[in-house]
Amino acid sequence: MHRSDWKSVLDVAAPEALRYLRSLPERRVYPQGEYAEIRRSLDHGLPDEGLEAAQVVADLVRDLGPYVTAHASGRFFGFVIGGLHPAAWGTELLVSTWDQNAGLFPPTPGVAVAEEIAAEWLVDLLGLPSATSVGFVTGGQMANFTCLAAARHEVLRSAGWDAEADGLLGAPPVSVVVKEGAHSSVLRALRFLGLGERAAVLVPCDDQDRVRTDLLADTLRTRSGPTIVAVECGNVNTGSFDDFAAVADIAETHRDAGNPTWVHVDGAVMLLAAASPGMSERVRGLDRLDSWSTDGHKLLNVAYDCGVAFCRNPAAHRAAMSVQAGYLEQGTGARDPMDFNPEFSRRARGVGVYAALRSLGRTGVSELVERTIGLARRFAEALAASGRAEIVNEVVSNQVLVRWLAPDGDNAGFANAVMAGVRGEGIAFFSGTTYRGERLMRISVSDWATDEQDVDRVVEALLRHAGAVPTVPPQKPALRPAP
Repeated sequence: MHRSDWKSVLDVAAPEALRYLRSLPERRVYPQGEYAEIRRSLDHGLPDEGLEAAQVVADLVRDLGPYVTAHASGRFFGFVIGGLHPAAWGTELLVSTWDQNAGLFPPTPGVAVAEEIAAEWLVDLLGLPSATSVGFVTGGQMANFTCLAAARHEVLRSAGWDAEADGLLGAPPVSVVVKEGAHSSVLRALRFLGLGERAAVLVPCDDQDRVRTDLLADTLRTRSGPTIVAVECGNVNTGSFDDFAAVADIAETHRDAGNPTWVHVDGAVMLLAAASPGMSERVRGLDRLDSWSTDGHKLLNVAYDCGVAFCRNPAAHRAAMSVQAGYLEQGTGARDPMDFNPEFSRRARGVGVYAALRSLGRTGVSELVERTIGLARRFAEALAASGRAEIVNEVVSNQVLVRWLAPDGDNAGFANAVMAGVRGEGIAFFSGTTYRGERLMRISVSDWATDEQDVDRVVEALLRHAGAVPTVPPQKPALRPAP
């Protein structure tokens, strides 16, 4: 075996990784530098003769390090991007070092079993049916795709059609019923599955983007044959929860009328709420539905990439995803991860979930859910009390929608200016959204490391940029520039 100089690489990478993590409390959240500057820093041209590995890593620290966004700082509130739990981070170091191609049990038995246990823990933690199958995928997009592929298989199988063998040409039509406030990844998954975005029948929502269950029932009464319904556990804008018990009743009625029916729950934002006793009323009836998806790199705070697809019907899940080949050593009796996700080659992303759950425990996961919701409400109360902002949504989870009130009436421009000011200062990051035609600021509290001091510090900066408080010298140490 060729002997590599691993130590010289680690001597560069390890101290830099530790320095970066220790800098997070006061590091700029959003880096300075435009596209052209970043390009100049990194584009050295492909060398004719290669460089020593340690030199490449050292150059990357120098050239790329200054332009890295501090997602795990505790003050990143954009795009529903979580932080990084220490147990998950440590596990990622090992997973990358072990470099397991975790598609099958025979070549990677250890990580296959670790993922199997993590899957069982998640099913138990979320209160899903005990036989629920689990696939670890890249994120919410592929989790939705995987679950909807299982849904497509099952509703067509029940109508006498094999979608995997025969495709969709000539298949019975599938009614796909989706709420108007559905996440774009659900519609995108329909494209991937050959069902098409335009096939979706949109059902109106209430003022919090919860599906109108009365109108859902009316819509299904006009449909017959194979049917897929998609609802949400944590809307990306309002954080709201659909009425799962009512949706389950409606689906049962439609199914009892002879229509194969599958209800999928997009839980990328807040499926983890099912682990909190305090959220039990919000998720009542969730376990009666057919599939669920979530992002591990959101509220669970495991490293990118990690999504999770859950299916009540393991046979449908497996039929949609699995593949057989003579050169694949299958049929060992152990769980092969590739039977439940669309990949052959894949990293052992479920091991980070195993580590995070073991570190947090059942109580820790519940506290994580409740703490992020409490911090979201702290944001909402402070901003509303300022008189410069209004809170548009009911803050029922970790999402806050903020309407900035401009003195000149240009609320959209004012929102953009406030967000740009805080981002440019480096103290925090917020992303905007166009919600029902209006430009708003969206706050997503998704990092396990965020605390009350982070919220208060960021509120002060927001209000300062909004002109609601006098500009004064910072009372806390100034942010250190990114190295």
